[in-house]
Amino acid sequence: MKNRCRESALVAEILCALRALPGVIVRKRHGSAWGVAGDPDLYGSIQGRHFEIEVKRPGDRLTALQEARMKQWAATGALAGVARSVEDALHIVGADGRAR
Repeated sequence: MKNRCRESALVAEILCALRALPGVIVRKRHGSAWGVAGDPDLYGSIQGRHFEIEVKRPGDRLTALQEARMKQWAATGALAGVARSVEDALHIVGADGRAR
């Protein structure tokens, strides 16, 4: 079986890339008894626009609850998506130059 990176390493790479962008604030959501189950891993704002990013290793899938939470965030107008790479995260927040 091919050795895959840990999700935590991917989260760290994405945080570093997002924090390097102008006008961005990003935080890692840590699970706790006071958190909301299924909420995405990362949240923040890019130039005043709220975003929510669920980080998954390539090949990993969202749970049904995670899918529901992502739909809730998107329905409010937040930028929301699943990132399996730094490039995916940059696309979600619209910082990759491609149309969203």
